[in-house]
Amino acid sequence: MKAHEFMIRQVYKVKAYDTVRTFIEKCIEHRISGMPVINDRNEIVAYISDGDVMRYIGKHEDIIVDSFFQVNLLRGDDDAFEERTQRLLDLNVLMIAKKKVVTVPWDEDIEKIAAILGKKQIKKVPVERSGVLVGIISRGDVLRHSFKSLL
Repeated sequence: MKAHEFMIRQVYKVKAYDTVRTFIEKCIEHRISGMPVINDRNEIVAYISDGDVMRYIGKHEDIIVDSFFQVNLLRGDDDAFEERTQRLLDLNVLMIAKKKVVTVPWDEDIEKIAAILGKKQIKKVPVERSGVLVGIISRGDVLRHSFKSLL
């Protein structure tokens, strides 16, 4: 089975110029946890997930970096949780999104997609055709299509 035979064609996405607020609103509305970030040509430029939001709003502790020549202190967060969450809403999605995106081609085999999702420990993978976003495949999609005739 090929990616285009079972991918989800209606892909929720955000544009590269959108704010994190737009991303969070779409996640809440559609009950999803991540989506591709695209440019005006529908090309994937990044991927943003709820994990990126958690990393931003979570408390960052002080870190001591001990190198051969000196010891440095990297300061954690001094601001309150509410301040971090409010500040995040107006950031551009590209400020926190992952720029290195794992994608699969439109004609990729299901077993290769399963291997990618497992090895990379990601929940979803965007599907591209000629460099353009055409769908998305989740772990659940692979499970449903791999086992539907066996259960």
